[in-house]
Amino acid sequence: MTRLNGPPFAVNPDLVQRIDSAPDTILTLVDGTKYIVQETMHEVIERINEHRSRMIARAQEIQRDDEDTERHERSGRPDLRAAPTLPDDEPVALPVRRERHTELSLVTHLSEEDV
Repeated sequence: MTRLNGPPFAVNPDLVQRIDSAPDTILTLVDGTKYIVQETMHEVIERINEHRSRMIARAQEIQRDDEDTERHERSGRPDLRAAPTLPDDEPVALPVRRERHTELSLVTHLSEEDV
């Protein structure tokens, strides 16, 4: 945030109780402290939402990393992320390839009259 008289400062967004705009933007914290800032109410709300979004995304990233680490430590296998681990290592049956010669031979025997 930027104070009305110029110097920037940081505010813990979790402590913001209220944002007023009359006409200057006033931040009121949960302890009653008030700050007049240059940013509009909309800008303050955007910054708070952006901060919270980053915190949630980072928490999810940390949780995924922890789960991956625990899973690989339990398995005793190295952490290879090139391909997903399948639940069962059973072979997968591949589709049988049919020969197409008979279909092609029918086409070669057609005359222009038949078409």
